[in-house]
Amino acid sequence: MCKKKKEKVTYYDDGSTISDMSNVKRGGLLSNSNNASRPKTTEKEKLKTFFKAFKMMLVPTGVALLVLLILYIIFMLIGVNAS
Repeated sequence: MCKKKKEKVTYYDDGSTISDMSNVKRGGLLSNSNNASRPKTTEKEKLKTFFKAFKMMLVPTGVALLVLLILYIIFMLIGVNAS
């Protein structure tokens, strides 16, 4: 049997603390310039993102509520027949 060698990972310490995320920008890349600011988002973009996320969660929420309703009905029927 041939053992696979583990890939050796080398970590470099840049001297910053773990909580120092000031040089990290979107995608995990380090920014080289300190003056680089991210572009401002408009209200229209924020609303578009909100409704996109809302639509994505609408079906799972409906399914969860349906399951809870079915369980409630089942327990109510069991409770009525037990007494």
